[in-house]
Amino acid sequence: MSADVRTHPIDRAYLMLQQAHPGAHWDTGGIAYLSGRPPSLRDFRAYVAMHLPKLPMLTHRLERTARPPVWSPDDTFTLERHVHEVVAAAPGAPGSALESALGAPLPRDAPWGLWLVHGEAPGEYAVCYRFEHVCQDGIAAALAFRTLLGTGEPALRPLPGPRGHGENLRRAVVALGLAATYALDVLPRPGRRPSKVLVPSGRRRLLRARVPVERLRKVGRARGVSANDVHLAALADALGRWSGQAGIPLRRASALLPVDARRHDEEQTWGNRTFAVPVRLPLAETSPSRRLERVAAATSAVKRRTRRQAIHDLVRYMPARPTAWYMRQITSPAVTAMVTTTVPLAEGGALGGTNVTGAALLPLLLPGHICGVGLAFFGDWAEVSFTVDHALPHGERLPGLWTEAVEALEQDLAPAA
Repeated sequence: MSADVRTHPIDRAYLMLQQAHPGAHWDTGGIAYLSGRPPSLRDFRAYVAMHLPKLPMLTHRLERTARPPVWSPDDTFTLERHVHEVVAAAPGAPGSALESALGAPLPRDAPWGLWLVHGEAPGEYAVCYRFEHVCQDGIAAALAFRTLLGTGEPALRPLPGPRGHGENLRRAVVALGLAATYALDVLPRPGRRPSKVLVPSGRRRLLRARVPVERLRKVGRARGVSANDVHLAALADALGRWSGQAGIPLRRASALLPVDARRHDEEQTWGNRTFAVPVRLPLAETSPSRRLERVAAATSAVKRRTRRQAIHDLVRYMPARPTAWYMRQITSPAVTAMVTTTVPLAEGGALGGTNVTGAALLPLLLPGHICGVGLAFFGDWAEVSFTVDHALPHGERLPGLWTEAVEALEQDLAPAA
């Protein structure tokens, strides 16, 4: 690998967003829960060091002052700067060890960190992985999870189609047309104003719920849609009901879906290779079946091979200035209300003699957004996570409302079955 790696225009767009909103949280990540006796910090660092050669990006740093910024080998790299330990405080002390790991600052010269979290329950511990979004996206983070803790296979992506002069011209036309479509979608419009949800406190919390993944897949199979469509339909129901309970009217809500745009042979990358696509959520729809149909119709275009190929071409060749403009528009609360990402992690995992029993994402909470939503598939479980600001009214109800919405979809399916 070369000594310096140029940042992608999407990375530079994130850097510009960070500069525009310096008080926001721009890190994301995930948590793995394990059963058994935790290793010592020294042994944990040795374990991470053993796997670092498979993740060379983690030993690089972002040279922000370069034009354009580049990823360079970090000559001062030490595991002590990146791998930490958090032990639960005495009973009755404010906050938990996991909250301490989620709230610990990332040094400017260390855009990622690992925390060994234990002491809250006998025979259980956790590993928390956090990183600046400019450093990685969710797909690259899933690779890091599989490398450090997982036993699953790399992600499977379709092989590229045949190339030729005529095919290249057709793909260029499709990609330009798609770029124009998404640009029109995010243009300012009369009446498109962000909802005044809250004055943020600057402190975030992570809320979670889990269901057997087969429940989502069963509903999806019956309707001919994906498990992620079922998740989004449940999310639309949960947000609509939360809006009524919190007394915060939501005229409309679109979710920002990151679409993986890596090549079929590309797993390890510096920075981001995902394209942000807005999907309108049918909050006002009262029928679970019709809500699911509307969500599936909104996501169906992204699933088509020609559309995915066009997104791949856009990410590969998009210039810096249009990319920065699009990212600024698509992340605005006037256009989207949340980031929602779904990541298949692994079928199983272990650290030494202890096994991973579950995993949850720490979704990105953008400035002005209601929440960040993540769905992680690990083993037989699907775990949904909500990152919310502490000031969000009734934010703690969102996981339960999502679970109830999944049950409503199952009950609505029963008469049809």
